[in-house]
Amino acid sequence: MLKTLTALVLTILATALPAQNAGRPPNVIVILVDDWGTTDLGCYGSKLYETPNIDRLASEGVRFTTGYSACTVCSPTRAALMTGKYPARLHLTDWIAGHGRPHAKLKIPDWTKFMKHEEVTLAEQFKAAGYATASIGKWHLTPALDKGDEAYYPETHGFDVNVGGYHRGQPPSYFSPYKIPTLKEGPDGEFLTDREATEAAKFIETNRAKPFFIYLPHYAVHTPIQSKKDVAAKYAAKLEKSPSLAQRNASYAALVESVDDALGTIRKALEKNGLTENTVIVITGDNGGLLPITDNAPLRAGKGSAYEGGVRVPFIVAWPGKVAPKVVSEVPAVTIDIYPTVLELAGIRPMQSLVDGISLAPLLTKGSKPERDTVFWHYPHYHPGGATPYSAVRSGDLRLVHFYEDGRDELYDLANDIGETKDLAAAQPALAKTLRSRLDAWLKSVDAQLPTKNPAYDPSADANQGKKNAKAKKK
Repeated sequence: MLKTLTALVLTILATALPAQNAGRPPNVIVILVDDWGTTDLGCYGSKLYETPNIDRLASEGVRFTTGYSACTVCSPTRAALMTGKYPARLHLTDWIAGHGRPHAKLKIPDWTKFMKHEEVTLAEQFKAAGYATASIGKWHLTPALDKGDEAYYPETHGFDVNVGGYHRGQPPSYFSPYKIPTLKEGPDGEFLTDREATEAAKFIETNRAKPFFIYLPHYAVHTPIQSKKDVAAKYAAKLEKSPSLAQRNASYAALVESVDDALGTIRKALEKNGLTENTVIVITGDNGGLLPITDNAPLRAGKGSAYEGGVRVPFIVAWPGKVAPKVVSEVPAVTIDIYPTVLELAGIRPMQSLVDGISLAPLLTKGSKPERDTVFWHYPHYHPGGATPYSAVRSGDLRLVHFYEDGRDELYDLANDIGETKDLAAAQPALAKTLRSRLDAWLKSVDAQLPTKNPAYDPSADANQGKKNAKAKKK
């Protein structure tokens, strides 16, 4: 009898909660995965990584095959997500604090190493609209200081709650004790990605009666590559049976799976509280996959490069009953688009008039393709991943990359050469010139900072510095 009554009560609650949500603005969850390449999950073609929860989310919404990060490294992309603006406009164009190359051929500009408070963040938009707001995970938008950077923590940018965000861009450890000053230590051995998911589930439970915005920038899958032994062992066995797979890091595979598990935990919390139908979920990456830990084929290169492998990322949006399910879109979707998209889906008017991103809401809900056909990147820095200062433009299927060290342009037809193996700039100079002019005009319009000739240029000293940076990057 007791079991029957319990079942009846649960049935009543499950049907009543969605009714209570009628007319309420949707909850919004934005998940940002660190160093997540475009082939780092099952629904994007991986034969190694197992991501059933994310694959399911993709089947319930729109999966973009040409998702792009705003930059080839992390901090600029995070600032772009929070503001809807290109990193070039923000003058926040490298990871904080960047790699030092004092003897390189070019001198990098005096760029901004924090997100300015003058910017109206996505969290501030939602908070002003009555939402509860939380940032859970990596922040990396404060000055790289051991002390004093609290003035730029998430709480100062519109978040009610900050769990785990501070100046560092990677965790000291994925296992507790984490030694992250903004994260209370868990029991010994607790896994960081699991903890982030648990914190998100708690926030959902606490704020189930009001709309909420959760920004979940996972520390995963950034180095150090650490994972649960049993999960890594599963992938090691899988690799032993499949020696031809290009992706071959079992620990990394297990770290990817932890991100998928986290989404599963969050969706269970939404379902438990009757919020599934009233929650928008966006999941994407902050830059391309890190080589050689993963493999981004058929894309060229990876994180920290000027090519598609540095900026092509997964990009999925789902909202049951509102966003069309089982849609695969070739329309380019960029980090800067998240800001106007989720605000429009939530029915919130932007508090700032200048936003570089476009709203993808009409495409998501009605299938209407946006008119934009051009997107841009600007990275006036050096990176051990291969990048020298560059800017790039994609227009239609064409992508032009301009390199500042020698002034050369490279032109690729992505429709026929996704791996960027055939430079068409010499064969089609008029087309290259047209795209270069468009790129130059954009750089001027956003007041982009450009590299300049370096009076301290020393090829030998720079080569030694480059080796040191590459060595540090592997740690």
